[in-house]
Amino acid sequence: LADHLRELRRRILIAAVAILLATVPGWNLYGPTLDALIRPVTGHGGQVNMGELTEPFALQLQVSIFIALIISSPVWLYELWAFIVPGLTKREKRTALGFIATSAPLFVAGCYLAYLTLPKAVEILLGFTPGTAVNIIGAQKYITFATRFVLAFGFAFLLPVFMVALNLIGILSAKVMLKAWRWAVVGIFVFAAIMTPTPDPWTMFSLALPMIALYFAAAGVATLNDRIRARK
Repeated sequence: LADHLRELRRRILIAAVAILLATVPGWNLYGPTLDALIRPVTGHGGQVNMGELTEPFALQLQVSIFIALIISSPVWLYELWAFIVPGLTKREKRTALGFIATSAPLFVAGCYLAYLTLPKAVEILLGFTPGTAVNIIGAQKYITFATRFVLAFGFAFLLPVFMVALNLIGILSAKVMLKAWRWAVVGIFVFAAIMTPTPDPWTMFSLALPMIALYFAAAGVATLNDRIRARK
């Protein structure tokens, strides 16, 4: 247990250093990223307000860390995988490279899909503002909402990768995945409803449907892997 905790500490340290280093380009990309995040609000008649003296600095730091999480995703995803499967053999190291080559693009794709969905979500939420009122939103609260929205999509897209990873190390079989598909679909829709804070079904479906497709894609990969394992 002590060795495992020391391994966890080492992995967290490496991931933290990677995120810290990626904060430097994130700091430089703050301007265009902030403009892209607040455009859905300003484009629909809302305003983003900075109400405190220290808020601009805190906002720039928050957005820089958000960008750094995306940029450094190959590193911290690999550290997560290496912690789950310690003592990698040559074959498992090749599997780890495949894991990173798949998980990092999926994470970025999920974040990009969230960015495309964000304007619709903001439009629906701003639509509840009475015509006689002006919606002035605190900048830090809005950026927290927007970044969490984007990261939630990114992490959701990692589900199939971890399913395949668990199958490769012999914990989760394809038979179990396919047998539990109904519960998985219900769970995905519940997750999507929680992570998309809008009353419309469009935003929820924009997250749930790709996750369901990725779930069955992961089950297909696991089925092929189980057949190869059975032949061996």
